[in-house]
Amino acid sequence: MDKTIFDLYLRQGSLTTDSRQCPAGSIFFALKGESFDGNRFAASALEKGCAYAVVDDAAIVPEGDSRYILVDDVLTAFQHLARDYRRQFDIPVVGITGTNGKTTTKELVSQVLSEQMNVLATEGNFNNDIGVPKTLLRLNGSHDIAVIEMGASHPGDIRRLVETAEPTCGLITTVGKAHLQGFGSFEGVCRTKGELYDYLRRSEKSVVFINSANPHLMAMAQNLTLVDYSSSPAEGLYVEGRLVRCAPLLTFRWRHASGRWHEVDTQLVGAYNIDNMLAAVAVGLYFGIEPENIDHALSSYRPTNNRSQLTLTAHNRLVVDAYNANPMSMAAAIDNFRRMEVDHKMVILGQMGELGASSHEEHVRIVQLLDEAQFDSVWLVGQEFAFADGKYRVFSNVEEVKAVLRENPVEGMYILIKGSNFTRLYQLPELL
Repeated sequence: MDKTIFDLYLRQGSLTTDSRQCPAGSIFFALKGESFDGNRFAASALEKGCAYAVVDDAAIVPEGDSRYILVDDVLTAFQHLARDYRRQFDIPVVGITGTNGKTTTKELVSQVLSEQMNVLATEGNFNNDIGVPKTLLRLNGSHDIAVIEMGASHPGDIRRLVETAEPTCGLITTVGKAHLQGFGSFEGVCRTKGELYDYLRRSEKSVVFINSANPHLMAMAQNLTLVDYSSSPAEGLYVEGRLVRCAPLLTFRWRHASGRWHEVDTQLVGAYNIDNMLAAVAVGLYFGIEPENIDHALSSYRPTNNRSQLTLTAHNRLVVDAYNANPMSMAAAIDNFRRMEVDHKMVILGQMGELGASSHEEHVRIVQLLDEAQFDSVWLVGQEFAFADGKYRVFSNVEEVKAVLRENPVEGMYILIKGSNFTRLYQLPELL
């Protein structure tokens, strides 16, 4: 049946997963979500112009209507279609995952490669079991390479994504404590992220780009061909990097295999972004991007997604990193902000999600880091920080913060804003 769908897709040329958007002659895939069942909208999609509907509920299929394609599972059929379509293109596919930095690294890698190549890259955060297939189905004959971001919150997530995307090389940025409710433990995180390495071991031609200073990654990467980069001194590095300054924008130096140093002024905040930059350098060099073009790409990259983003307002300077948070990224952000050579520092931190039984312990550790940093002002948002009330100013939610800011505006501060996306701290910059 998947072969039938593939042939239909090649013939029809378009598909949709949204019954509100039904191009004439397209194929509708009746995907399911937590609050919807696409099968219920199949008839509507056909009425609006779709030529076929792929469904997995036999009860909704009218007898004798050949426009309905019944499969065991629509999501699996969708993924198999993307895999079969990806196989039509004999190009490198770079798979990127990791606890922290995968989206920034994906964007940096894509920007570097785009200096000399036509790149297909994951848009936004389309890094899950639906987003990855959608990205692959955008491939066309003009593309020289694909950069595919892969996210995970449960064991097996990366395995399913690599079996769809079939990467030829890969990069794990970091492994750390995140989504522990789904993974169960740090070891579970390593095993799941390591599913990328497991897939790449199937081919002797596969390559892994790796931060060789990370002992967890190096232990996971046995029996793989490695292209190593690091901001820690070591012999024989493919790419070596050094921090120059971070006041507050990052300036760093890099060199290839002990060659000449290149100094790059970036538009990213945070020394923790050096390794993301070096990863992009390593990938770029491996695929033949000229060093001067790499420098141009990295210096011109401007974040616009609430990740390591410096925002200047009429009243304050904001370090906005409010897309997501976990213990590793939160600690790195606090440490970087502490080291930043600026005056009048304030932090607004939102609680971290999906930490399971470790949640209280991890939030206590973050407060201990704040104690050591001794910032001028600290606001904490979320019930997990309630224990710190009295020591710092604690708010139940972002609406309480917004109400205070409207009555008592903050001015003349450098402000770090970081928290898990569900805390909605990204709403604060307009009030600061």
